[in-house]
Formats: sequence, C-alpha cells, structure tokens
Amino acid sequence: MLTEQRRRLILEVLTRDGRAVAGELARLWEVSEDTIRRDMRDMASAGLLKRVHGGALPITAPLPDLSARRALATDEKRRLAAAAMRLISPGQVVFLDGGTTTAEIARQIPLDMALTVVTHAPTIAAELERHAAIEIVLIGGRIYRHSMVAVGPTALAAIERIRPHVFFLGATAAHPTEGLSTGDFEEAAIKRRVLERSLATYCPLTSDKLDSISPFGIVPLCDVTGLIVSAETPDNVLDGYRAAGAEMILA
Repeated sequence: MLTEQRRRLILEVLTRDGRAVAGELARLWEVSEDTIRRDMRDMASAGLLKRVHGGALPITAPLPDLSARRALATDEKRRLAAAAMRLISPGQVVFLDGGTTTAEIARQIPLDMALTVVTHAPTIAAELERHAAIEIVLIGGRIYRHSMVAVGPTALAAIERIRPHVFFLGATAAHPTEGLSTGDFEEAAIKRRVLERSLATYCPLTSDKLDSISPFGIVPLCDVTGLIVSAETPDNVLDGYRAAGAEMILA
C-alpha cells in the first residue's frame, strides 16, 4: 500500500470512527506499527490529525465567530437549554459560561425565577436585562473575543470568591478519550477553575461537537456531573461516553 493511500485511509478511519489506533491499522493493512506511527506523526505536523498515545484523533475545524454561531443548530440548542432548565432551582447561584447554547439557557429562564447568575460573558449578562428577579454578577478581565468571555488573572481572582450551585460549561469539542476541550489556553483554564469551584457542572453539547477535539483540554468527562446531548444521538455514540464515566442527559 502506498504512503498516500495509507494516509487517506487513516483520515477516513478518523472520520468514521472518531479515532485511529496504530496497532489495529498495522494489523489490518499488514504493515509495521512504526510505519503507521510515522504516517500519523507526519500528518500531525501537517495539521491533519492530533497524535495521542497509541494512535490519533481528528482535529476539530475552527469554529465560526460568535455572531455566526448564533444561527447554527438553533432548534437543538433550544432543546438542550430546556433540559438544562430542569437542573436549576430557584434561589441558586448559577454560573453561565459564554456561548450560544448558554445564551439560550439564559433566554429560557422564567422572568419571575429568583436566581443569582454569575457569568464572565457580557453577552450572557445582556440576555438577562429583563429578568428583574435575577441578581447578575459579571466577572471582568481581558476579553477573549472569539467567545466574548473574560479571561486572565483578574477573572480567576474573582472566581476564587464564588461557590456556584451549578455551572453550565461551554466546550467546543468532546471526545470519550480526550474529554472536553476548547480553542484557547486561557479560556480552558477559566472553565476548569469554575468547575472546581462549583457543586455541579453540566455541559450542553450540540451533535457537531461530539467525537471531536480542540487544541486545549478542559477536563476529562468523568469530572463533569453530566453531559446534555440530543435524544437523537445514536446509542453507539452514547455508549462510548458512558464508558468514559459520563452521565448522559438526553434532551
């Protein structure tokens, strides 16, 4: 089998299965495992995949900016937000991460529900303008424009003084092996610290984020209380996440 043919097939395996195991491919194609590892190493250098122990994972395509993401998967986001609302009780301190799905959660909060909502996203705070029963705590810092969230030491210092009842975490990718990830190092650190400070953490995920990875890891799946996903997610996909220790909440 020619080198280019092997590498094309590796990409096909990643697209189909969400991962490629070097030893399995070596046996299947009757080549040495070193050959497959060399292919994967060269493909990782070219930005075609991410190397992990024993094989490779697909690279998540860069997300469009926030304004463009607002128009994507709107029905699915509404269903995820409705499931998230069932996890909120009046009087709680709720931390809403930045993002378009968490913005939908903010929009679905009843106008008369008394809550304290903490966020480091000015766009999320703005969604709550008409909610007179909600106390809004906006954390400041340097704004990471792609997600319109505050990051850096100022934001981290404020988070150290908060103990949310529930945190709705936004992630750009989720994978059974690699866990939750996002596209910015500082943003990942903020998400991780809010999770550590929260009594419960749920991550709503649209179907396009499943079985993919972004450059910067947040936490393993077993560290979150639950993943909120579409009820239309195939059982074989759900089983992979459950095997990794994730509770799956279907919307």
